[in-house]
Amino acid sequence: MSIEEQVRKSLEKVPIPGAMRSLGQMNLVRSIEVKDGKAKITLASTAIPSQYHSWLKDKVARTANELPEVAEAAVELTEVKPKELNQIQHTIAVMSGKGGVGKSLVASLLATAFAREGKDVGILDADITGPSIPKMFGLNVHPTGSETGILPILSKSGIEVMSMNLLLPSEDEAVIWRGPLMSKAITQFWEEVLWGRLDYLIIDLPPGTGDAALTVMQTVPLTGVIDVFTPQDLTTMVVRKAVKMARKMNVRVLGVIENMSYLLLSETGKKLEVFGRSKGEEMAKASEAPLLGRLPIDPDLARLCDEGEIERYSSVAISEIFASLVAVLNERK
Repeated sequence: MSIEEQVRKSLEKVPIPGAMRSLGQMNLVRSIEVKDGKAKITLASTAIPSQYHSWLKDKVARTANELPEVAEAAVELTEVKPKELNQIQHTIAVMSGKGGVGKSLVASLLATAFAREGKDVGILDADITGPSIPKMFGLNVHPTGSETGILPILSKSGIEVMSMNLLLPSEDEAVIWRGPLMSKAITQFWEEVLWGRLDYLIIDLPPGTGDAALTVMQTVPLTGVIDVFTPQDLTTMVVRKAVKMARKMNVRVLGVIENMSYLLLSETGKKLEVFGRSKGEEMAKASEAPLLGRLPIDPDLARLCDEGEIERYSSVAISEIFASLVAVLNERK
């Protein structure tokens, strides 16, 4: 390992003041040069408030000086746009043809499942006028940052979250915007938020095939989309519309998920299909994509969402859906 690599490794876990993240996680180390025992380190100051700059430079210099090969360390800060720092391996959008089918719920459950596997995960809530992600995660604090970028909020399990509701004076404040403004906000969430290094970024799209979904598919390099639906006939019709939109935009449909598919009767173990027979296989065929799984109606899940504790939820159904999604993603490699 070269001296430069040793210095970089030593800086990976240096914390960013007030952010509960490290330089490595946010990908802020830009360059390292070591010559005759003198190290020159350049960091991006993106999204770090100016009052923390001196502390960070001193901390990095002291950390580098702890290496026997480094006698002296000089640290410089430079401004870099967040989108140039973000390194995201998989970006998955969760969409639906209509509202009320549990799209945000599925996005949150998948993010939680990835986090449990030790992955670095973020959620971009692109449902500008109807954001529900912060409520389910129990988040009610405002993001921090600077003129150069915004830092997402961390959930209890370390999931990075950015949502319009985190920027409003109160969570019940209405966002009364036309399409172009919503599209601009989504673009800013993608380009001006410092996501850093992530294994997975889950994007919760608003329902339908309008401006917001179009903006994401045109702006974000998506790994693919997941379509969420419920068993009703009306829902299955609009699923086809969402799938056709993805196809027209050359975005891969990773699979479909049927939510509220059945109610499990604890006394007998019988599955009661409250909204009619499952249309999972039918939708998978129409989408030319696999059925990732069926989620039941679960009162415990509803309670945890209301309490802001969705990260505590686990079930056989969500484990099976997660395993199916991972298998689909691995097929592409």
